[in-house]
Amino acid sequence: MRHSEEILLTLLRAGLCGVIPETPLRGVRWAEVLHLAQRQDVAAVAWQGVETLVREGAVAEDNPIDKATKLQWAYVVERGVKRYRKQRRVITRLAEVFGAEGIKMMILKGYGLSLCYSTPEYRPCVDVDIWLYGEQHRGDAVVREVFGAKVEDDRHHHTVFYVDGVMIENHFDFLNIHSHLSNRDLERELLRCTEEQSEVVDVDGAKVFLPPLNMHALFLVRHAAAHFAAVEIVLRHIVDWAMFLSRYHNDIDWQWLYSICREHKMDKFLDALNVLAVEVCGIDEAYIPVVTRRRDIEQRILRDILSPEFSEKQPEGGVVRVVWYKWRRWWANRWKHQLVYRDSLATTLLTQVRSHLLKPTTIRR
Repeated sequence: MRHSEEILLTLLRAGLCGVIPETPLRGVRWAEVLHLAQRQDVAAVAWQGVETLVREGAVAEDNPIDKATKLQWAYVVERGVKRYRKQRRVITRLAEVFGAEGIKMMILKGYGLSLCYSTPEYRPCVDVDIWLYGEQHRGDAVVREVFGAKVEDDRHHHTVFYVDGVMIENHFDFLNIHSHLSNRDLERELLRCTEEQSEVVDVDGAKVFLPPLNMHALFLVRHAAAHFAAVEIVLRHIVDWAMFLSRYHNDIDWQWLYSICREHKMDKFLDALNVLAVEVCGIDEAYIPVVTRRRDIEQRILRDILSPEFSEKQPEGGVVRVVWYKWRRWWANRWKHQLVYRDSLATTLLTQVRSHLLKPTTIRR
């Protein structure tokens, strides 16, 4: 692990859980650490770590953060905070509009997870994912009428529209049932879980629903696993899981969660997520159940997060180039697929080819 990567993990542990290193930080290339933090989508919580370590005297006096990097870092954090607050205003407006039509709105990932952070605004949110309890089509119609928004329906499991420049994904289902056959069984389980009691939060006077706790846990694991297998995940995914555990660890039905994950061959990935939540983020080990340690898997996942084994970027140009690129990425990431899916590689390939043929615009995404 490179020195800048070690420093970033130290900052995360300090910012998230107040873990102070035994010796002051030395030899830090602060601009390099900032660049890495941005790439890993954790710049704000890493800045929280910088402030904590400076306050505790845990940064060597001969290695202070330079003024230019400090100003740039502060700008990055402030820009994220402004984006978060704008999204919160849009969430409030959407909940009010849907509520007036008798439609309940559940928030997936993003904003709901931010409430697990000590500073919610420090959890970056790119878009807003919603589920309307079976009223997706009516919700799209309301959006067209009230906001005059164009609703894009060229994706498999959600439509897309924009409100005040904020991207909204209106989900038909929680998982893309067209990408993996096993997602259909998991989707049924997640839908069953929606019958359980949801957490209700007040967002500036509007009522918003969060997923029922166990459903939320399963959804987060599968969502991280899917991103990991398809392309990559970043440290923000680990931080999300760690903060979720910090808030809800006593209430998760671990026996149920592991039974579902074993059935779908995700139990090794869940074990690794739990271990990395402790080692990367510094949460109390008591927050996770007893896990089977597989250091080779844990370390390979962490290495791939920090320096992906397949790091090529998708090319511009024709469909043939994109398809060839995606084939090579899929083949390089097959070890990830085998870690998180019960579907065979052959079955998955055929399923995903069919999926892209049904929605051709997804080939370039």
